[in-house]
Amino acid sequence: MTQDYIIRAMTTNKELRAVAVRSTDAVNHAQQAHQTTPVATAALGRALTGGLIVGNLVKSGMEISLDIMGDGPLKRIIVNANYKGEVRGYVSNPNIDFIKNEAGKLDVAQAVGKGYLTIKKDLGIKEPYTGSVPLISGEIAEDLTYYFTKSEQTPSAVGLGVLVDTDLSVKAAGGFLVQLLPDASEETISRLEENLAEIKSISALIEKGLTPVEILEKLLDGFEFRVLEQADVKFKCKCNRDRIAALATSLGEDEIRDILEEQGKIEIRCHFCNQSYQFDEEDIEEILAKSKEDN
Repeated sequence: MTQDYIIRAMTTNKELRAVAVRSTDAVNHAQQAHQTTPVATAALGRALTGGLIVGNLVKSGMEISLDIMGDGPLKRIIVNANYKGEVRGYVSNPNIDFIKNEAGKLDVAQAVGKGYLTIKKDLGIKEPYTGSVPLISGEIAEDLTYYFTKSEQTPSAVGLGVLVDTDLSVKAAGGFLVQLLPDASEETISRLEENLAEIKSISALIEKGLTPVEILEKLLDGFEFRVLEQADVKFKCKCNRDRIAALATSLGEDEIRDILEEQGKIEIRCHFCNQSYQFDEEDIEEILAKSKEDN
């Protein structure tokens, strides 16, 4: 059985850098967690896969966030990812209606609409690096291509795909990035363009069982390359009961006690993984006492 993983490589002529990822299981996990409808699954899946690619390019210990804010019915997609292949994310409106385009495919562009793509990189310094570009299509892959070229001045090609099955599960998901490095020759550029033209659908390749290495072999056909990094990919949230408890205290003691009086408990749901945490009166007294000690 093919596993989710992400791989980064460079051609031996040092003119191209490439990343390929299989994210089927991670996107399936997200679909199940958020119970997304097909178009929301396709959009969130592309964003998660794109986040994994961006996260793969940062150094050890660093994280990225990808924020797609559009005026379409999806509203907003937020993704966090890191260099280890861990990703989490959510969409503001997971239950949008079925939208198809003229080709009969899920219309992610219409669901996203017009707006902005913002990427933040936590580089371990006080202020994270932030780059933002207008959404040029809402297809997400094209928007990321534009981001890399415009915001990071690196000519790039991004492919993202999610194939949703009839039972709403994810049949295949994955993506790739190829970037021109400084001094790339015209011959290299021409050959890369030919290779890219041969890849019609990244999700179709994943569905056929191609691994990220085999996808790189197609992308970089005619070039020798060496693998720089490989990491397993998984949907993994950072939430836990202690973190959520700390979040509860931010409501303020008066508001916490009002909620307890009305509902007998406090329930907080994590946006990223949709897991619900419940705290009864005894839990809350412990949390408040600990908060006072810490302060």
